[in-house]
Amino acid sequence: MAGIFPKTLKLETALRHVRLHSIISFTRRLSPVALGSSFLPNSSLQFGAGARKLHAEGNGPKSSPAAAPDRLPFSRVTQEDLAFFKKILPGRTITDPDLLESSNVDWLKSVKGSSEVMLRPQTTEDVSQILSYCNSRNLAVNPQGGNTGLTGGSVPVYDEIILSTALMNKILAFDSISGILTCQAGCVLENLSLYLEKRDHIMPLDLGAKGSCQIGGNVATNAGGLRLLRYGSLHGTVLGLEVVLADGRVLDCLTTLRKDNTGYDLKQLFIGSEGTLGVITAVSILCPRRPTSVNVVFLGCETFEQLLKTFQLCRGMLGEILSAFEFLDSECMRLLNTHLRLPNPISDCPFYVVIETSGSDPSHDGEKLHNFLEEAMACSLVNDGTVATEETKIKALWSMRERVTEALTHDGFTYKYDISLPVERIYQLVTDMRERLGDRAKSVVGYGHIGDGNLHLNITSPAKDPALLAAIEPFVYEWTASCQGSISAEHGLGLKKRNYIYYSKNPQTVALMGNIKAMLDPKGILNPYKTLPDNLK
Repeated sequence: MAGIFPKTLKLETALRHVRLHSIISFTRRLSPVALGSSFLPNSSLQFGAGARKLHAEGNGPKSSPAAAPDRLPFSRVTQEDLAFFKKILPGRTITDPDLLESSNVDWLKSVKGSSEVMLRPQTTEDVSQILSYCNSRNLAVNPQGGNTGLTGGSVPVYDEIILSTALMNKILAFDSISGILTCQAGCVLENLSLYLEKRDHIMPLDLGAKGSCQIGGNVATNAGGLRLLRYGSLHGTVLGLEVVLADGRVLDCLTTLRKDNTGYDLKQLFIGSEGTLGVITAVSILCPRRPTSVNVVFLGCETFEQLLKTFQLCRGMLGEILSAFEFLDSECMRLLNTHLRLPNPISDCPFYVVIETSGSDPSHDGEKLHNFLEEAMACSLVNDGTVATEETKIKALWSMRERVTEALTHDGFTYKYDISLPVERIYQLVTDMRERLGDRAKSVVGYGHIGDGNLHLNITSPAKDPALLAAIEPFVYEWTASCQGSISAEHGLGLKKRNYIYYSKNPQTVALMGNIKAMLDPKGILNPYKTLPDNLK
């Protein structure tokens, strides 16, 4: 095995370097292994689409299911309304167009609203008064956290009042024995992480947008992120919620109990509801202990089949210390190199893997990692790789995965698809899309969370291109449905995907969702035009 390390560095020596918080590299050349035909979906399916227009502005003609529908008959804000808001929120009723501009545009700059008012409550009582008043006046409200959403769910479509939770940023309690954190919805995820790290705990989720996104928005969209493989989804880690309903009633489900079988678990309705059923104002969440031993491995694979076999081996050999298994393709690496000047930490490969282990015993974790790497190389599953245990080097390796989205923004207009698929079929969609689009697309890239079957398919073009969109949609959704996948794994449906919900949910299920919406928000003032289709079947 000595020959696989530069300058004949022996595996045992390399492992000692891992334990001493250094970084090591290893290289091995493999013969390409073709993907099996069993990974291919039915190639005989023919998907067609006419020309469509994405996110048309105003009330002109639109044909894309992703475009905004006509404005619903909500009231418009009057001077009397502004006077009321200024009375209950002195200095926190924003009407300056310059200050409103950034809140009217989504992070991708693909959806733009025309709201003229942003309200900045500080307490649950503030939110209750706002919604009670807006419901009585039939004024539409757009709840907004960090505005990092990728499906147009966090910004107004028309002139909805923006209800920003940015000032609701207080940590209410932390129990160091149980690890349960209770905080307001406007707390920024990274700030919560820093708070917990000082107390030897971590947040159960980690996102590339952690410096801006807020925990209320994370819960409202059921954000997944990089730690889902280890700690599960927010449906499991969120213990309680406080929510203000459309009519201003406060639903207090802010329990800190891990077990409570008294009736229906109502909080689950609001996790992933994208602000359409109520405004989340506070969250209690179970936080794991901070691991004292962390390793990050960055590997290169020749084929996707080898990547999958590496994942299978990884699950079996790393077991309880495995906390993340992410992948990106060579096109992602090219964009990172070109637009962000991030150097490839290993030699060029068709596929790259980021593996993180988290535990409490460096010696134990190092031995398990040693055994895994030894077996992966013995089986010729990896071409090249590097291991990091120092914090700065760990962050550098993670940046290769976390900054792909940022790199894409520099490559042109981006069509983003967040899809759940059977793990063995994930990359075939990328391959099929490249073949379908040819040179009509500037870039077609795939990356995501192998550990939970979540592909991020991104397609760029020099500018917004209706003909290109017509070639992508509904092909991408029909392909996903043919594999019994989900058209939205973690980003939500928002504005852009609301009318595609039937590719993942049957009409009876969607109709019941509509019934729940009508019961909790009969006037439909909460985040209209989002999540549910325009015409419920």
